[in-house]
Amino acid sequence: MTIVEGGTGTRKSVIFTERELDVMGVLWDLESGTVGEVRDRMPVDLAYTTVLTILRTLEGKGYIGHEVEGRAYRYSPLVAREEAQESAVDRVTRKLFSGSTELLLTHLVSDRDLGDEELARLRALLDDRLGG
Repeated sequence: MTIVEGGTGTRKSVIFTERELDVMGVLWDLESGTVGEVRDRMPVDLAYTTVLTILRTLEGKGYIGHEVEGRAYRYSPLVAREEAQESAVDRVTRKLFSGSTELLLTHLVSDRDLGDEELARLRALLDDRLGG
């Protein structure tokens, strides 16, 4: 699902609160879930009604949908994890790194304790991107 803003062709950011992101993470992992299934897999203990409220909010925003399953609703993500990742990275890049992907990448590489294998994979990705 690509959310387009105002017909201009520009992407609208997919933005989640921390709790919404927790719920989306569960739904992405499960591919779908009832309120109880989502609640059981949450990284924090939340009341059933709290999880239900978050699911309804996400559905209202168009990020998830539901199907009736017996007496329960089964919720499924309508936004792919990759789309949310792209939106979050774009937002962080714009807001914290003046729109510079290079500054973001430099920060990630220099300020993290990356192992030799991780650095080698990054180098291979860069070499592949540069065509050699």
